[in-house]
Amino acid sequence: MQFLTDPIIALFISLALGFLIGKLRVGPVQLGGTCGTLFVALAIGQLGVQIGPDLKNAAFALFIYALGFSAGPQFITNIRGGWRYGIFSIIEVGCVLSLLTVAVLLFHLDVGTAAGLFAGSATESAVVGTASEAIARLALSGSDIQQLQANIATAYSLTYLFGLIAIVIFTTQIAPLLLKINLRKEAQDLARKLGSTDDDEEQAEGLPAFVGRAFHVGDAAGQTVGDFEKSRGWAIAIERLQRGGNVVETTPDLVLHSDDIVFVRGRRNAVIAVRDRLGDEVPVPQGTNFALATRDVVLVRKEVFGRQIRQLRQLASSELQRGIFISRVRRMGQNIPALSGTILQHGDIVTLYGPEQTIDRAARELGKPVPSGESTDFIFLGLGLALGLVIGHFHLKIGALELGLGAGGGALISGLVFGWLNMRNPTRGGLPPAAAEFAKDFGLATFIAAIGLGAGPDAIDLIMEYGLILPVLGLLVSFLPALVSLFVGAKLMKIEAPILLGVIAGQHCSTPTISALVSQAGNSTPVIGYTVTYAISNVLLPLMGPVVVGLVTALTG
Repeated sequence: MQFLTDPIIALFISLALGFLIGKLRVGPVQLGGTCGTLFVALAIGQLGVQIGPDLKNAAFALFIYALGFSAGPQFITNIRGGWRYGIFSIIEVGCVLSLLTVAVLLFHLDVGTAAGLFAGSATESAVVGTASEAIARLALSGSDIQQLQANIATAYSLTYLFGLIAIVIFTTQIAPLLLKINLRKEAQDLARKLGSTDDDEEQAEGLPAFVGRAFHVGDAAGQTVGDFEKSRGWAIAIERLQRGGNVVETTPDLVLHSDDIVFVRGRRNAVIAVRDRLGDEVPVPQGTNFALATRDVVLVRKEVFGRQIRQLRQLASSELQRGIFISRVRRMGQNIPALSGTILQHGDIVTLYGPEQTIDRAARELGKPVPSGESTDFIFLGLGLALGLVIGHFHLKIGALELGLGAGGGALISGLVFGWLNMRNPTRGGLPPAAAEFAKDFGLATFIAAIGLGAGPDAIDLIMEYGLILPVLGLLVSFLPALVSLFVGAKLMKIEAPILLGVIAGQHCSTPTISALVSQAGNSTPVIGYTVTYAISNVLLPLMGPVVVGLVTALTG
């Protein structure tokens, strides 16, 4: 076991075993790689192995910059467009701080333990870093600071699992009981309200979302192509037809003849439904197929924001109103239902599907095409991180308290701004989603491993001191804000249940919870609420690290 005392070997073993443990699942609850890494690091840390502070700080800066970069467009959009769902992130912060104050007064928690309780019960790992930085600025000896930082990691590890269990069980089991609803039925009803005509469309396996079929014109004879497509809500397109043995390109004013065979393309359910308005289905004639393409586009056109997908055609020129469909909508890296009633937001990435000759023009009409390359712009990345770390050096002194963003808070703010700039011009400053996810996962896991290895020798003392108090507090501090949000959302704001439960998962920044909710609901409607509060809480909660340290210092001083 001597090799475990090598810091680099200990780091990567902590990552490997931690993410292996993190894959274990009990019902809807999965521990996750970050918390698994902390458990392994705490165990290995009993051997006295340490990782230098420079690596730890660099890893945390990388993580939190990437976090801000990913959340930037959605966060800034919600600041501009109002805080209808953002109020729940404020409820989360207010409730957790209030409960934390009570816990500190009742159980005399030190500042490190209180910060770890905040991070774990709110399931926001970034607070560990921002609170650790704030503690390092306290007027204490080096050994006392190290002890308090170790307490953050231990308290976080004890409360995170119970906080996660509380929020998963609350949203998937307890909340539907309190609301007296069947979550799956409510999600299906909401999907139909948004324009779905097939309850199982999102769950269909092995079936294409878009199809092309051929029909005799039948009773539609005498109508123009444009009138027929408009009568179907532009859900299908007739782009070619066979007339007298010849394949004809269609135009909106082309009149359909009774002996024509039309090639109809669109969403599967819309094409199937159109059979009632046409004649018999026939094999697709030779020559009616044509090249189709997909393009990912970042929405930046102001007229699009807040509009339903079905309303986009009203903004398009006549030649772009037919034959182009939105096959997918991604928000904060999560797929949301691409239904006709889905409301689009600034920074959404939509996937356009249609003929190659028109789809590029449509992409330019809506926003900025996402570059096909997967390379990271290290100039942009380096400047963003450096600027954020410089911002973190500035502090504000209020009485005896010295408050500042710290390196983590500065990197977070810089990431928000640089992410928004990249959304405005995707050809510059690229940090592809896969690279951003790696930066977040590796940066946070490395930071957490370093904290855990350093805390190892002191972890047992804290566990012996508080026993079951911390796990119970983790349950309560996670559960109560969710209960308040459920009451506010259901009784006061009348938010649809699937969206409201997604909002609650987002205010806790809990990806395992939204995964469990989507599985329980049977479709992705909860994600509509999740992305908004997730973006806002991912900014507000880490910024609370220094606030928690200042609050507890004032209470215990």
